Amino acid sequence: MSERKSLFGVELDPLTMDQTVERCLAAVREDRQLEIGVVNAAKLVNMRRDPRLAEAVAGCDLVVADGQAVVWAGRVLRARLPERVAGIDLFLRLLAEAESNSMSVYFLGAKEEVLEEMLLRVADRFPGLKVAGSRNGYFDDSQQESIADDIARSGAHMLFLGMTSPKKEIFTAAYGARTGARVVHGVGGSFDILAGVTKRAPETWQRWGMEWLYRALQEPRRLGRRYLTTNAAFLLMTAREFIRLTPQAASPNRSH
Repeated sequence: MSERKSLFGVELDPLTMDQTVERCLAAVREDRQLEIGVVNAAKLVNMRRDPRLAEAVAGCDLVVADGQAVVWAGRVLRARLPERVAGIDLFLRLLAEAESNSMSVYFLGAKEEVLEEMLLRVADRFPGLKVAGSRNGYFDDSQQESIADDIARSGAHMLFLGMTSPKKEIFTAAYGARTGARVVHGVGGSFDILAGVTKRAPETWQRWGMEWLYRALQEPRRLGRRYLTTNAAFLLMTAREFIRLTPQAASPNRSH
């Protein structure tokens, strides 16, 4: 077991993508639940403002760095993480593994038409995948318990939540165990990408940690201001933490 790294008071698992996938498969094989939390710069900022989100992420069995900026901040702040484990890439890897290992999956999230289009594309891409069930992500809090029971009745080994934060984290914290799924992974806007509704940034943009800008350019009115605000807050958080961790820079130890 790799020792967790603390970044901004959040405990992260320093795992590669391959190691994360293996942990997930082991959870299914050993019949134990593994709730996955993924954090990027925006979520780390929002966790400071939203105690419920922070509590939900802290309660996950595995927390990995979804954003490249988190990996870079880890290097600067002496909490080295081996690589980015992007939520959508982990999602696709787990779908492929579920198909080849006869593990069933459940999809919860997105608008009904987006979910249906994604299901068609997933069936085309992973023809042998067992889909135990699916439901759109538009429901009241009062329905959460019955939805969790429906998932449990489906017998799904893996549950993927295509919902925004903090809704997916709060659902997972409250009802993840009740679903009976052995792997619970919140994949955010991945359903929209798989359905072809939104485009993912090219690999070059991903490597340079500029996925946020690519998304903002697609939806400038909805996302532009939000990303600029959270990115600025994340840079400030990182700078403050760097100063806090290097007291000797402010007061050098002089010996005469």
